[in-house]
Amino acid sequence: MLSEFIPESNYLRRMADGTIKQVNPFTGTEVWTVPGRAHRPLAPSPDARPLSSPGGVAGCAFCPGHYFETPPEKARLVATADGYQTLRFLPAEELERSVAEFRRLPNLFEILSFAYWNQNFGYDIPEEVQARKHAYLSSERGRVHVFEVLRKRLLATGMARADIDRLSEAELVQLANAFFAGAHELVVTHRHFVDGATHDDQLASSGTLSPEEHYQYLRFTIEALRDIYLGNRYVRYVAVFQNWLRAAGASVDHLHKQLVAIDERGVQNERELRLVRANPNIYNEAAVNFAGYRNLVFAENHHAIAFAGFGHRFPTLEIFSKSQRSQPWNHTPAELRAVSDLVHACHAAMGAHIPCNEEWHYKPPDADVSMPWRVLISWRVNTPAGFEGGTHIYVNTIDPESLRDRVVPRLYALREQGRIAPIQIATECNCEPNCLQYNPAVRRQSARDPEFPPLSRRPLRPGDEA
Repeated sequence: MLSEFIPESNYLRRMADGTIKQVNPFTGTEVWTVPGRAHRPLAPSPDARPLSSPGGVAGCAFCPGHYFETPPEKARLVATADGYQTLRFLPAEELERSVAEFRRLPNLFEILSFAYWNQNFGYDIPEEVQARKHAYLSSERGRVHVFEVLRKRLLATGMARADIDRLSEAELVQLANAFFAGAHELVVTHRHFVDGATHDDQLASSGTLSPEEHYQYLRFTIEALRDIYLGNRYVRYVAVFQNWLRAAGASVDHLHKQLVAIDERGVQNERELRLVRANPNIYNEAAVNFAGYRNLVFAENHHAIAFAGFGHRFPTLEIFSKSQRSQPWNHTPAELRAVSDLVHACHAAMGAHIPCNEEWHYKPPDADVSMPWRVLISWRVNTPAGFEGGTHIYVNTIDPESLRDRVVPRLYALREQGRIAPIQIATECNCEPNCLQYNPAVRRQSARDPEFPPLSRRPLRPGDEA
């Protein structure tokens, strides 16, 4: 077990020639940034074409006006005069009676299908879900919707059209279980382009949302995450991620998150569980504290902190929740908004043209230790090739300090423009040691030791005690 620990001296080293070597303390990934390979463009300049109508809606299946091209919604979030409202399991006849700001959909092409859960675990569609399915299919429009999407899916998987046409209605109804009781879902945003867009490169990304919109996007995703766990007791972990742009694995350039349930905790979670059992404070010591000591922290607020990550295959921004709660669905609204504000600020500073992956990491429900919720945003600006495959040493063209220096000026400008929440930036950050409160020992020590409370590094003001 102890052999898995990476010495702190290896986390981040600068060689005499300027080569920067990094090792990730949680994954063991080794990364080099080599002089001369660190000044490439981050993203190709898009070849923009005028839209057919300014501010127009794209023709992808996730866009408004295409509600019947995707499987039946499980929920949608709509904006009202009294705030946002969640509408669940709308019948087909009501889909076009409101505008969905965010939609929760079954994935048309699941990674783990409903058949996987049914045949391997005996999981069957719950009674309340069966009732919702029956209600949706009881209307002519609902039945046509489901059957047409099913036929589209079967055709895309290579099934001959003649064989699809021979399927009975009973067989189609059985196949529809995947749309109502599956455990691979999407959370899709309303806009394809920004408001008033004139060219097709003006895509609506996470960073173009308002801080409030991004918070609702995050909160709505967490509702879906919790529902998946409650709906299938065989799920041990739900991976939450967002692929932005095709170079990062997106099948369509329309902003959406994915939630994929699996029946294992995953290799990386198992490794981290071993590390945290041996050192419960490892996320403070090997992540946030170290980042603070090396001036990699670039943003902070009361409940979250962000820094330029080290030891990643791609330039990566890391956002950690400071909450004592290990799982996002147990966070308070203030804690959720704090995380959302920093994630949103990172996306806004990055811009809409850099491909990226957003990954959520949190404590699996059946784990016996506490772990902080954290979000990683990886910029897909370099392509691992033969050197990496042969050595398992990855060449990352942007080192953590350079990544920080790219982000900070943008954050100042965005804050000045009111496009992000009023967060602390760079030298304004407190960088208090052990600010992550997931570790019970840190919380207990702080409560009983009057000399333990975290330091505050904000500048002294007139009237403050020296």
